[in-house]
Parts: sequence; C-alpha cells; structure tokens
Amino acid sequence: MANLSFGYLRLTPPKILSLGFVILIAAGTLLLCLPAASTGGRISFIDALFMATSATCVTGLAVIDTGTQLTAFGQIVLLVLFQFGGLGFVTMATLITLVLNKRISLKERLLLQESMNQNSMQGIVKLIRRVLIYSLVIQLTGAILLAARFMMDMPFGKAAYYGVFHSISIFNNAGFDLFGDVHGPFSGLTRYVEDPIVNITSMLLIFLGGIGFIVLSDVIDFPKRKRLTLHSKVVLATSAALIVIGAAIFFWLELNSTLKPLHAGGKIMASFLQAITPRSGGVTTIEIPLLRESTQFLMILLMFIGAAPGSTGGGIKITTFAILASTAYAKLRGKEDIVMFRHRISKENVYRAITMTLLSLMLVVISTMLLSVTESADFLTVLFEAVSAFGTSGITMGLTTELTTIGKVLVIILMFVGRTGPLTLAYALKPKNSKELYRYPEGNITIG
Repeated sequence: MANLSFGYLRLTPPKILSLGFVILIAAGTLLLCLPAASTGGRISFIDALFMATSATCVTGLAVIDTGTQLTAFGQIVLLVLFQFGGLGFVTMATLITLVLNKRISLKERLLLQESMNQNSMQGIVKLIRRVLIYSLVIQLTGAILLAARFMMDMPFGKAAYYGVFHSISIFNNAGFDLFGDVHGPFSGLTRYVEDPIVNITSMLLIFLGGIGFIVLSDVIDFPKRKRLTLHSKVVLATSAALIVIGAAIFFWLELNSTLKPLHAGGKIMASFLQAITPRSGGVTTIEIPLLRESTQFLMILLMFIGAAPGSTGGGIKITTFAILASTAYAKLRGKEDIVMFRHRISKENVYRAITMTLLSLMLVVISTMLLSVTESADFLTVLFEAVSAFGTSGITMGLTTELTTIGKVLVIILMFVGRTGPLTLAYALKPKNSKELYRYPEGNITIG
C-alpha cells in the first residue's frame, strides 16, 4: 500500500482514515462539552466523548436523551458528525475541494480509494461525485416524506426539522432519533410501528445507505450498461436473502408475542424493519427487551454481519459473510475453487474474509467478557450491547444508559473499531513491511 509523506511523517491511507475519525470525535466531544449543547448544564466529558463517538461512527447508542437533553445546537453537532461519519470525512473533504474547483491530488485519490474500498484509483473522483449527488437526493427525498408524515402530529417547522434530522440519521445508519426517552431502552419510533410511510421510508433509507455507494452507482447505471459487477450481485443477493430470511424468522418467533397486537400489515412491516435495522440501521418500532431470547439472538447475528463495504454501516460486512458461506459450501462439496456467480474467488479474498471474521469475533468475545465483569446485567444483554456497538447498529436492550465509566470506554472502543474496520485498524498499526528472505517447509495438520 502506498505511503503518503506529510512532513517527517509517512502515513498510509488506513492511518490517515483512522486519524481522521479520531479528529472528528475529538472536535465533536469538545463541542458537546459546551454549555450551549445541553439543556441541563454541561454534560460530563465521558458522556460527550461517548455521544461524539457514537455519532461519528454512526452507531446510535446514546447515554443521554438526544431529544430532551441536547439543545438544537447539540443536535446539529450530532447531525454533522454522523453525516461526516456516514459518508466519510474524506468524501466530505472532497466535496469541499470540488465546490472550490480545486484539483484532486494523487495523495487525495489514494485516500479516496481506501475510504471507498476500491481496488483502483480509476474513476474514483467520478464515483465520489455520484456518491454525493445520490446521497443528497436520497436524504432530501426521505426528509420530505418523513416531514409530511410528522406534520400530522406537530407544527410545520418542527416536522420539517424532524424530517431532515431523521432522514440523515437513518440513511447514514446512525440510529439517533428525537422521539426517544433515555430512560426507556427503545427507539421513539415504536409509536409508528403500524405507520406505512415511516416504516417503508425508514426501510428504504437503511437499505440504500447499507448496500454501499459502489453498488448504488452500479444499480443506477444498470439500464445503460445492462450488467452488474460481481461485487454488486453478491451484495444485493446476500442482502435480499438476509432480509427475507430474517423477516420470516422474526415473524415466526414473535407472531404470538410482540407482534400479536398488530394488524396483518403491521406484523409484516415490523418484521421486515426489524430484519433490516440490525444491519446498522439502529431504529426500531418494537421494544427490544420484550422480544424472546431467540429473537434477540437472531438480531445479534444480523448485527455481527452488518452492512456492505463502502457503505454507512459496520459489522464484518455482507461480502465477508458471503465469501465464508461460499467457502464452506465449496468445501462440503469437495470443490477446490470458491465460485460465486460464475466467478472464482481469489485465495487472498478468502484469507481476508477469515482474518476479518476472526479479529471481529475475538474483539466481541473479549469485550463481552470485560463488560460482564464491569456491568450488572445478564449475559445476553451484555453480548447484545457489545455486538451492537461493534456492528454500529445502535440497538440496545437498555444497558447503554446504565453503563459504568469503564463500560462506556469499552463501548467507545468497540464503536470506533467497528466503524473503521478491524483490518483497517490493524493495517494502520502494523509495523513497516520487511521482505522475508526464506520460507519454512510445508507441514500438515489434521483438522476436524
């Protein structure tokens, strides 16, 4: 990977991306510490750091009530943080450069390539322009639809503000809402559990934000090109499968429980939203603590998988899960090659998927063990919190507001690593590459 020289420093793109998130979090923390950001006096440094990290890493976990304990200034600080965090600070910096009609340098193109998970710099600036246009159009459309619905319940000005805030929050998979009660462990959108406008708009915003900007651009170009890339096919097919299977299992498990009071349409909408939102969405219309343990565990699995690469979401990513599933399928059938949509997957991609999953699993396991020691909660609640933070899902069973200071620090680390990606962080921290001058003889180990 190319190195970029900044003075006496040699920073790789992963280091710059990680550093950029740290700077955003630090700036957000300082702003949220100001008296103007909160309604009841200054919030503590650790709470400000937690909220800034949650917003920048588009998680949505909150230790204070966004709607009542933050002023309009504090809410706008969060909005800016999860807009920058969702689209990526490099993408937003490129927007400023394009607006000022300045040239995009080679260093900046390398950063854009890394931030968008691209294998080549070819056409990267054109892709960024599209990302920005698509994102703004989608968020504006979502804001108009949500504002129109909220006008039935509140004055025009407030409805417009709520529409903009929630559209940006949901599209960027941030999961913050202005309806919730910090003393309640669930989203304020529970009041709209049977509302088709809020449900369908939210599902589309989460889906479009979670499939990744590369796929979004590819889909929009489909009528002209008449084909999709392998990456897009894998993301769309796996996403569809997870949504349909997740919704079906949720419906089956909760039919005679939390879904029982709802009419048929409400049951279906609630099942689909709860299947989509764990993959980094963060908004729910069902009270999570009231779900059966089997359903909560289903949501843990979906949160761990997460969204697509180059998207606003976290987790190990859909493509990682698809490669692992295809690898297992190929080995069970005795096949040497891993094939997806008539394309052979390289061993490098398989190794990367395995490494990503193992690093993520180790991080979640260690964090869950530590949180089990520091927090007074049952194991499933702690595991749910840890996976939600890592997957930047922002769904909680009520533990977030009860976290100890050590617990908050652990969750902050989980949110940061979950957003930047374990591999990106590992590349950022790894020592300088040194060429190996020899190879060891090959050995055999019995497996299974």
